[in-house]
Amino acid sequence: MLSLHQLRCFLATLEHGSFTAAAGALGYAQPSISEQVRLLEQQLDTTLFRRVGRGLVPTEAARALQPHASAALAAVAEAGRAVASVRELLTGTVRFGLFRTARFYLTADLVADVLQRHPGVRVELVGQNSAEVLEHLRKGRLEAAVIALPVEDENMVVTPVLRDELVYVSADPARLHARITPSDLAAAQLVLPDASWRETDTTRRQLAQAVQRTGHPLRPRIEVEDTETALEIAARGLADTVTWRGVLHGLGDRLPAGLGWAPLRPAMYETFAVVHREGELSPASRVVVDLVTARMRELDRAMRARTG
Repeated sequence: MLSLHQLRCFLATLEHGSFTAAAGALGYAQPSISEQVRLLEQQLDTTLFRRVGRGLVPTEAARALQPHASAALAAVAEAGRAVASVRELLTGTVRFGLFRTARFYLTADLVADVLQRHPGVRVELVGQNSAEVLEHLRKGRLEAAVIALPVEDENMVVTPVLRDELVYVSADPARLHARITPSDLAAAQLVLPDASWRETDTTRRQLAQAVQRTGHPLRPRIEVEDTETALEIAARGLADTVTWRGVLHGLGDRLPAGLGWAPLRPAMYETFAVVHREGELSPASRVVVDLVTARMRELDRAMRARTG
């Protein structure tokens, strides 16, 4: 069986033109190099070098072997680097910030990615609302997060990763036959989530501004904390709600039975971004940031393809 040591000695001999020069380059004795090349020739049942004066001339067989030997050694070196990166760098605890409904976009998949690829990393996922998470970032309680834009802070590095559309959700098909206007929202019986964050929540602010342009305030009939409760109330026909298409996509078969949705007119969107303070991220945090970015962009492409 061919060995990596034989291939290494072969390539050094090919490069330097003699066993003596190859031995000097690798730090071995000359007889050791010539013996390894002889064993390689026996394994391959061919001649790799011919003596010409004091040097060696490679045969056609040696030229054919060269790229494969180089590729084999390169693959082994890359494997060693990959293992070393896990062993040496990817340890520690990451406190990563998320808004409440981020679990419908990536949370379980993100945790699975981290634990499978980097078992030395410990993960804490923190946060309820983008405004809260941003405040934690500013105070240094978190190293990075994924939150809704805008982020009005010049000391933050902001990488947009997903653009999602707000939609109207109801158990009554008659209310979903056309796009929902701000006047429709003003007149609707609504249940809205994020009750504790109604003043700072970016979705609430978008809705309030759109409805106020009709001359009416945004006055939900029911307010709750989480999106699942709002959807359950809507499924019972007690009120309608709004949510993001990504949430519906993430819920899949778990969406309460009987609910449908319709787009808004004009359409409303939210852009989510990976955000971290300026400066170098820890290796563990960089891993999580990269995984979150990849996951969110994959979901963004999937949702765009559904509407494309």
